Amino acid sequence: MSILEPLAARYATWLRLPAEATNDTGDEDPALVRAMPIVLRVERDPQPCRTALLEAAAAASIAVCLDERAEPEGPWHDDVDVWVRGRIRKVSRRARGAHWEAVQDLPGVTITVDGAEARAFVPGLVVETPKVLSRLQISGSELPPDEPGPAPDQGPVLWLNPGVPMTVGKGAAQVGHATMLLAALLHASGRDDDLKTWTANDFRCAVRTPTPGQWRELHPGDDPDTAWRTHGTTAVRDAGFTEVAPGTVTVIAQWRP
Repeated sequence: MSILEPLAARYATWLRLPAEATNDTGDEDPALVRAMPIVLRVERDPQPCRTALLEAAAAASIAVCLDERAEPEGPWHDDVDVWVRGRIRKVSRRARGAHWEAVQDLPGVTITVDGAEARAFVPGLVVETPKVLSRLQISGSELPPDEPGPAPDQGPVLWLNPGVPMTVGKGAAQVGHATMLLAALLHASGRDDDLKTWTANDFRCAVRTPTPGQWRELHPGDDPDTAWRTHGTTAVRDAGFTEVAPGTVTVIAQWRP
């Protein structure tokens, strides 16, 4: 679990940064940029439900990080560790048919939720993305909104910003960030029993869109530490490289005991 400690340590600092500072890459060398690829299975018929697909992507992202192969002596550890210590980038792509089957051979974890499938892969250098992944489209095949029903009373809920439209690919990356933050904060606050229960449940979580009023109540504001202690909430703040403005809070993750 120590692999996520760097993320928990810098969470509050990141939320307090000025918006324009969130996408300041300084002298970052493009050849050294790392990202976690996520592939969403989007067949023509039947198409997956948008909410279930986002829930699968959210679970797959944290499953890679907390897989036993990412532990200190495991084959994934070094790649996951160096990525977590830097900027947490994810790149979502879509696949169907033979292209979906082909990516199953790459190291990662596939999660299925209500028939929707997503696979998150071990992060690596973007310039070294395997061709079987790089040939997949990032945009397109947008899925219509669906009505998933009320969020459960217990466990993790990932609340999407109701005022910020996102493609399913962007949303998949954001909810993946959210589950990583939840896991890191659960561990940092000594709630490893909750984390073990979540792990045993294959990191299942609910993705929902709140009303604007609910969003305002959930938002951690200027005191993320208190928000976590009192309401179990944490926020994903985007760097603004794609789709949304720098500093935008895209997802509020909530742990309901």
